[in-house]
Amino acid sequence: ERFDERKMNCDVYEKEGKFYLDIDIPGFKKEDIKIECHKGTLTIKAEHHEETKTHDKRYICRERHFGKIERSFYLGDIDEDNIKASFKDGTLNIVVETKKNSEKKLITIE
Repeated sequence: ERFDERKMNCDVYEKEGKFYLDIDIPGFKKEDIKIECHKGTLTIKAEHHEETKTHDKRYICRERHFGKIERSFYLGDIDEDNIKASFKDGTLNIVVETKKNSEKKLITIE
């Protein structure tokens, strides 16, 4: 199944050893959203269903999205046990801490 990433506009930035993700997911409720983290990749999935009583309606225009959307972000060496998320007014805010020992390493070319 294909997911449309454009339905989740976002800003991702780093500040003081943390990643901040501000993701717009309008039209969804907190219960519709699932956040997963695996090997440094954070995946946000959202799903809501179309109302079941549409047979008595004749739509002139129908642009509201129903179904599933998904977006993934590779953040690297992060503390997967220390991720905080909140959802308010259609915006999902996630704070991810990087691991304390994840410093840049200089590689010597031989």
